[in-house]
Amino acid sequence: MLSKKMQDALNKQLRAEFYSGYLYLSMSACADSLGYQGVANWLKIQSLEEFAHADKFFNYISERGGRVLLAQISEPPQQWDDIPAIFDAVLEHEQKVTSMINELFEVAIEERDHAAKIFLQWFVEEQVEEENTVGAIIDRIKLAGNHPGSMLMMDKELGQRVFTPPAE
Repeated sequence: MLSKKMQDALNKQLRAEFYSGYLYLSMSACADSLGYQGVANWLKIQSLEEFAHADKFFNYISERGGRVLLAQISEPPQQWDDIPAIFDAVLEHEQKVTSMINELFEVAIEERDHAAKIFLQWFVEEQVEEENTVGAIIDRIKLAGNHPGSMLMMDKELGQRVFTPPAE
């Protein structure tokens, strides 16, 4: 059984995961409007991944006898100047999510909820991967500089990403 404090913290993260999915859909729409369908695809896949993370939190809360409480999700930004600005915002957001996961892990430690710590370990590792992936994309964007051909090649490559649901 989840403590009230743990349940509240997990529900807060559930809402944050839904917001992340919503944010990446907004970024996808922006990238598409800028003519970067590959980047738009990468971001849409990222949104599906975030919604899958929300599903993991939803199921975990329920499995532990908690009550899932859905709350309002804030409206995400709608516009970014260019592709580098989008990915800078992605990295900033992923760093914020990492901080939130770390805080959630601290609640699990305080509540002596070992099952929650085990559950959250997956998210700790996922955030390391997320920040690394986005950092590598930003590095490549910087290398591409003002060379349209390089950005088009990168757009094509990012367009090949497919959604793979996370393991249960």
